[in-house]
Amino acid sequence: MFFDVDGTLVPGTSSSVFLAGFLSHRDELARAEDAYASGDLDNRQVSELDAEGWAGVREEHVLGLLDGLPLVTGIAETVGWCRRNRLVPVLATLAWSPVGGYLTDRFGFHTLSGPRLETVGNRFTGRVARHFDEYDKRDFALAQARALGLAPDSCAAVGDSRSDLPLFASVALSVAFNASPGARAAATVTVDDGDLTSVVPALSRLITAGR
Repeated sequence: MFFDVDGTLVPGTSSSVFLAGFLSHRDELARAEDAYASGDLDNRQVSELDAEGWAGVREEHVLGLLDGLPLVTGIAETVGWCRRNRLVPVLATLAWSPVGGYLTDRFGFHTLSGPRLETVGNRFTGRVARHFDEYDKRDFALAQARALGLAPDSCAAVGDSRSDLPLFASVALSVAFNASPGARAAATVTVDDGDLTSVVPALSRLITAGR
């Protein structure tokens, strides 16, 4: 079970825009993310712009800010349901690795994907150490499935936007959660709710299909 972060677990915004509000480049980043959503910018351009705003910031400062990250309710319950049903919950996301790592540790996801920021001496340099786009996200998810001995038709994805479309096209079940029109059109099923547990009935189809 692959779960997106920005716009899915983090409602109505992205973790990057949330953090940029403390790092003094929120408005510029929000405009860039809108341009990505419309196809006018690619992920590399947005990531490089965002990374510049992290220059000189200490890693521990960012981790402290993440305690205030807005999240949908029901994440812990949904991860628990996955594990009780022998499903592996994985974060497949374009969020920066400190965000994915924070959510993985807090809620018990199996592992995570995502781009990395360069650091030197426990401070961010303002440069990207590893770029990661929507196709890398798909490839990461399929590699995780292979490592677990699973075919794509045994997998599901929950997401909301452009960055989820390649993965949606590659798995058996896709859930557009509070999603953009494009994600809704590409998904198997659409769910609108403030609680992540509302996707469980849809995800249960995968269990039924595997019996």
